Order: sequence, then structure tokens, then C-alpha cells
Amino acid sequence: MHKYDVTVTTSASPETVWKLLVDARTWPKWSKVDSLDTARSVDLDPFGDDGIGAVRAFRTGRTVTGERITEKVEQRLLAYEDAFNTPIHNLSARIELTPAGSEGTVIHWHGQYETNWLMGWIMPRYLQKFMQGMAEGLARYAEEHEPTR
Repeated sequence: MHKYDVTVTTSASPETVWKLLVDARTWPKWSKVDSLDTARSVDLDPFGDDGIGAVRAFRTGRTVTGERITEKVEQRLLAYEDAFNTPIHNLSARIELTPAGSEGTVIHWHGQYETNWLMGWIMPRYLQKFMQGMAEGLARYAEEHEPTR
């Protein structure tokens, strides 16, 4: 079993970060994924609040991966597992949001997965870096789109 674990702090509120996480349509704007594949996604919320059981299919290059939401705690936790994913399997991941002082949010994005022996040499380092970029992209984009208070 391989793991990745990243933590990033943003000045954006948990509410702003949460809205971006639960709306799969925003992911290509702030993450390393190229696009949301709506044809392969299932049960996306038209108002941007994807629920438990929704499968969000993201295209990165030629690869499309599907992630099924397994748990949601408003403004605190979004958990998912792989619905379909060629390079890895048995993925379970959690994105935990914790308020940081009077303003801001700590984003803790971590998961575990399996892969074949050959990809086991490449994937852990690649995925750790990829997920770091995902969390940093979310943090920056949330800061840029934080409503004025």
C-alpha cells in the first residue's frame, strides 16, 4: 500500500475552500486536471454540491480517472475512493479542512492506494508531487476568489 500526504494553509475561509471542493466543475480551474469529463461522471449536482455516491471523472492528458465521493462533512471533510483508475486501484482519500486561527484554513489531503510493481517504483513520488500541486492550487485559487468581508 502506497500513501501520499500533503498539508497546505490558505488565508481563504473553510467555506470558500469547501465550495470549490464539492463542485467538480471548478477543479480544472485550480487543479492539475485538464477537464471534467461529464459523459463519464455520474450524479453531479447541477448547483455544484456533489453528494455522496457521485462519481467525478477528471481528464489529465489522455488519462481519465473516476472518483466516487464516500463521505462529506460540511466545510470539514470530503472523502472519496476510486471508481475507475488505470494506473492505481483501491484508492481511498480524505481532504480535511481545519480553521486556521481567526481566518484561513488548513487543507490536509491524504490517501492510500495500490498499484502494480512497475508503477510502484514511479507512482509514489509522482503522486506525492501531483497532490502537493493540487492542494497548493486549491489554496491559491480560494484566496483569489474569497468574497470580500
